[in-house]
Amino acid sequence: MPLALYALGAFITVIIVWNVLLRRNMGEAMLLGLLATAAFAGPRAPTALLDGVTGALDEEVLYAALAFVFMAYVVDRTGLIQKLLAILNSLFGRLRGGPALVDTAGSAVMGALSGSNSGNTAATGSFTGPWMVRNGWKPERSATVLAGNGGLGAALPPSASMVIMIGFAGSMVTTGQIYLALLAAGAYQLLWRFLVIGWFVRRDRIAPIPADSVVPLRSSVRAGGWAPAIALGALLPILVTVGPVASFLGSAERLGGSVDDISILTWIPIMITALALLVGRDRLPRTARGWFGFLADSMPRFATVGALLFFAVAASEVLDGLGLAGDIDAILNGLAVNKYVVVVLVGILIAVIAGPLSSTATLTAVGQVSLFSLVGVGVDPVLAVTAILVFASTEGASPPASGSIFVASGLTGAQPERTFAPLIGYYMLPITLIGCLIAWGVLPVFAP
Repeated sequence: MPLALYALGAFITVIIVWNVLLRRNMGEAMLLGLLATAAFAGPRAPTALLDGVTGALDEEVLYAALAFVFMAYVVDRTGLIQKLLAILNSLFGRLRGGPALVDTAGSAVMGALSGSNSGNTAATGSFTGPWMVRNGWKPERSATVLAGNGGLGAALPPSASMVIMIGFAGSMVTTGQIYLALLAAGAYQLLWRFLVIGWFVRRDRIAPIPADSVVPLRSSVRAGGWAPAIALGALLPILVTVGPVASFLGSAERLGGSVDDISILTWIPIMITALALLVGRDRLPRTARGWFGFLADSMPRFATVGALLFFAVAASEVLDGLGLAGDIDAILNGLAVNKYVVVVLVGILIAVIAGPLSSTATLTAVGQVSLFSLVGVGVDPVLAVTAILVFASTEGASPPASGSIFVASGLTGAQPERTFAPLIGYYMLPITLIGCLIAWGVLPVFAP
């Protein structure tokens, strides 16, 4: 019996009923969802719940999300965000939807570098999220765009997910084939995201900044002073973990192991916060009472994001302990139907569990059996690997347990639950469809 799948269904159902139908607090819904999930462990329910809670406390994304909330608060209170936004508006303010377009393009670049969905959301959203809100975007819409774009961390080569799938495929594919195919698939995803932004701009009537309100670039840079220096907080962790600098440091005898332990998801908010405190020190309190008030004012920002993400991650840990990956594996092994149906089923299953388990964990658990299931019904191996990677790239847009959602909400001040339906409708389902069209051979990927 697929116990973990039933538990996942119960988790989602409880949240929908409690929050959407009964209109109760989302924190209550997530807590009840966690309890309902643990109940499927039967006599072991208390142990499963305790394991889920303790496991959540070990999850990096939980602390990173809270760090981003505090980072956004510090950058705002020190007045640096206003100076940065003035510079960005000088560059792109006259373009309708400029902040969202910059986030999409930036997420593509950062995603190709880092390969991390939550890290991708964080690296670009640290600046584009507040920029969108200040330019008239609703917080929930801004968070939807940021989290939806986070999936580009797994959508473009190279990525850890790509390496995992190439390993599973063995001699059936070459690295060059998958690299080019995933590059084409990523281009389809980028095109779709730009179309979505165009729709948001039209639907929400997002207007460009009036020309007389856009400060000339030279003036905004002069007025900004050292404010742009806080961008180094995002760039430095990436530089020392990706690319030639990372290779050089990693080859050093004394630094190699330490470089491998650096997490951009953790260090970006730490570095930006530290630089913001340094550059904006003239706006900081001077007394102990002032610092107490400064820190106390930040507390309400942690309540929503921290509680919801904690319950979501704990539920994911419980689902993992109940054997969610094994249940999916058993279903995929039992598929023996039409090629088109198998592709849809594989896509939906991977997209649903990518949020709770992350794209890399999902593919590690069920990537091989998914590949064999698709190849077994006649899907070309290159197309099968590419489609599976596209399915897994929905991680950032897969509610309710995706870390990208809570990072994006923390950066924009949005209520995470209000992004769930838009993320499913505008990102999760369309991207899954793109993967299906690739597997069916409808969308070409130009692999040699």
